[in-house]
Amino acid sequence: MSTPSQSTSLPSQFTPAEVEGPLYERWIERGYFTADPSSNKPPYTIVIPPPNVTGSLHLGHALQHSIMDALCRRKRMQGYDVLWLPGMDHASIAVQNLVERHLAETEGKGRFDYTREQFIDRAWDWKNEYGGKILGQMRRLGEGVDWSRERFTMDSHLSRAVQTIFKRLYDDGLIYRAERIINWCPRDLTSLSDIEVDHADEPGELVSIRYGSLDGGANSIVVATTRAETMLGDTAVAVHPEDERYQHLIGTTVPLPLTNRQIPIVADEHVDPSFGTGAVKVTPAHDPNDFEIGQRHSLPSLTIMDERAVITVPGPFEGLDRLEARSAVVAALREEGRIVAEKRPYVHAVGHCSRCDTIVEPRLSLQWWVRVETLAKAAGDVVRDGRIEIIPESMTPRYFAWVDGLRDWNISRQLWWGHRIPVWYSPDGSETRCLGPDETAPEGWVQDADVLDTWFSSALWPFSTMGWPEDTADLRKYYPTSVLVTGYDILFFWVVRMTLFGLYAMEDVQPFDQVLLTGIVRDAHGKKMSKSRGNVVDPLVWMDAYGADAVRMSLLQGANPGADQAVNEEWVVGARNFCNKLWNATRFAMLNGATVAGELPSDLSGADAWIISRLNGVISEVDDLYERYEFAKMADLLYHFAWDEVCDWYLELSKVTLADEATAPATRRVLGEVLDTLLRLLHPAIPYVTDALWPTLTGGQSLVIAAWPVSDTGRIDKDAEAEIADLQAVINEVRRFRSDQGIRPSQRIPAQLTGLATHEAAVRTLLRLQEPEADFAATASLTTSTGVVVELDLSGTIDVAAERARLSKDLAAAQKELVTNAGKLGNESFTGKAPEDVIAKVRSRAEAAEAEIARIDAALAALPDA
Repeated sequence: MSTPSQSTSLPSQFTPAEVEGPLYERWIERGYFTADPSSNKPPYTIVIPPPNVTGSLHLGHALQHSIMDALCRRKRMQGYDVLWLPGMDHASIAVQNLVERHLAETEGKGRFDYTREQFIDRAWDWKNEYGGKILGQMRRLGEGVDWSRERFTMDSHLSRAVQTIFKRLYDDGLIYRAERIINWCPRDLTSLSDIEVDHADEPGELVSIRYGSLDGGANSIVVATTRAETMLGDTAVAVHPEDERYQHLIGTTVPLPLTNRQIPIVADEHVDPSFGTGAVKVTPAHDPNDFEIGQRHSLPSLTIMDERAVITVPGPFEGLDRLEARSAVVAALREEGRIVAEKRPYVHAVGHCSRCDTIVEPRLSLQWWVRVETLAKAAGDVVRDGRIEIIPESMTPRYFAWVDGLRDWNISRQLWWGHRIPVWYSPDGSETRCLGPDETAPEGWVQDADVLDTWFSSALWPFSTMGWPEDTADLRKYYPTSVLVTGYDILFFWVVRMTLFGLYAMEDVQPFDQVLLTGIVRDAHGKKMSKSRGNVVDPLVWMDAYGADAVRMSLLQGANPGADQAVNEEWVVGARNFCNKLWNATRFAMLNGATVAGELPSDLSGADAWIISRLNGVISEVDDLYERYEFAKMADLLYHFAWDEVCDWYLELSKVTLADEATAPATRRVLGEVLDTLLRLLHPAIPYVTDALWPTLTGGQSLVIAAWPVSDTGRIDKDAEAEIADLQAVINEVRRFRSDQGIRPSQRIPAQLTGLATHEAAVRTLLRLQEPEADFAATASLTTSTGVVVELDLSGTIDVAAERARLSKDLAAAQKELVTNAGKLGNESFTGKAPEDVIAKVRSRAEAAEAEIARIDAALAALPDA
């Protein structure tokens, strides 16, 4: 007897645009994401890598934020007091560029048409009006962050933390001011950190120049360079101390061409005698390696360019841009007969400012530095002793390679927007004072004009956002943070700096217990996304089209720790279809009376016992994969369990037991249990669709605060799993047979089943097999791998002659394929010369042809007589 359908308030289809916005606002209004340091729950903490205030959500953000949200949602469901802290970085250079452009467009003025204070006021106005767009986009993605604790690196409290740690480092002798070679952007007029420099291999021109006598005699030496203009600042020529070609010249001097200066020839082990001529020009003020040579040999450093990379050396090149000067210098050297080898193509790495793409100029400059030796040692030790775990472990050597060779860090920037360096100078310049946040400079003293590198303040992020330097409840409960999720491309820059400052400021307590490194999201062909390639994908466009859950799921399906991943719109479409499948499955369950009321029956059998067994096994697998951060495997497991096992098998099998009053109650309870648990398991990955379904199914308030499933190992029933596996084999093999015979899936066929101990009703229902009549006469028969014999009466269902002709044609093609490939494999000339991968492909084609011949032979044998 069939059971009447139940009603459901669920719409007939899932429409993300109608669900997402209102549901997110409901989560926020109810305070689901607000951490409570007074609770007795164990803490779980993630601080978001602060995106630039100028930024917008890109696929890299969407990946990392989906991972962080999944981790936090699961931990919250497991009973943790979760703090996922959001915020933004002030992005000194990016904001200053945008504000300057804005002022030029709106007021027709440049930066220096304003006082510093006026410009900063306008920068704040710009930030308040245009900045922070990404925060709204994070809401679109469904991120369960604690908005009550939103931070900005230039908030007053975080600025206080910056001034405090600067003062402590300064007083401890770990911050100093010195002239060193730095990365300089002639357009932005500031020094740059290494991460703000993009290196790319570019074609250059290598020019060989003769210094000394023009006749090539013993008192001349040839150097090669791609930057001929810098020779105006040469203060030596260096050779390797063991290079026999130049032993007689070491300690002598040569006249520098185009100038009236004599420069020494020095011996330095830095020189590679096998590269070029084995002699290098030394320009200490414009090359980092040359600067080191200059330091070792006490060479003078001559700056030959101003801050805009314009030549300042008096003479014919004065006032020329560096690139103009390059051509002019080469022309002048050629005229003197000093060009030994004309310009030769030479590919070399060229640094560009990541903000404006200007070629970066190495420049000797007076800057502020952090002395990193002792800090770096501590940052290395904390990973070596296991207090910080880097995931994947394969990235750990890269961490050590960076931190163990870390050089002093240039922290000053020649900008106005940012944290101004808290150092003051007396009116006559004879005194210097570093002041803490509660100290005031004497009247008439002038503050240093530079601001701090943005990475300086973001290095404090894990603890400054929680109230440091004050002793706060948040700091006591949520520090150190549980895991940092970030890209491997900033392992060296941000992760190392946070570790340096966290250990220093927090009395040797690490800023995080684990560092989970994600890869780069690439296009479907594995290429890095860039505007120049035209392959950049805006995740918001995909969210508009397919919903946030689909974007999240498709990204998680490719998220392996430390590995790059490709993404394709088709995969997002597939994830959208998955969400629809889940929606329809839940509607089916509810329409058929699925319930979560009462205890799950203990005496389940058949498909009910099987799906509960598989459900508990999946819970354990999902837990294990979460703990190992194997998101791709976790998402794939849940995808196939939900689609293949629950929807394609269990829901179909349940139609049989739901139609029987004796078995229907247990199946309704199992349906409720399976969908309830499946929605819980999927919620961290796809929060919107799951939380739109779950309260209607269960009557609960929200999945955000629901309990995470716990595997009941006592419910794992291997016998039931084996039983249903046999049933699936029978159904799959008969379906394949029907397909081979060209029989429509909906066509009902009389059949006799022999050897099927159980589930005959299910087999007949799913295979459209009718009970045989008294005059039943089988015209075809097959025996499945499980020993079940299926006899069918195909009379009237197929055109036997046409089907035999079709199969015979396919058989001839398969036989031809086999002969061709078997012939190649039997030819020693082919197997002896062809590459192994080619031979393997031919062997694979031969094996496939053999299998196809066997299948067609069986299908022909099963056809009834015409």
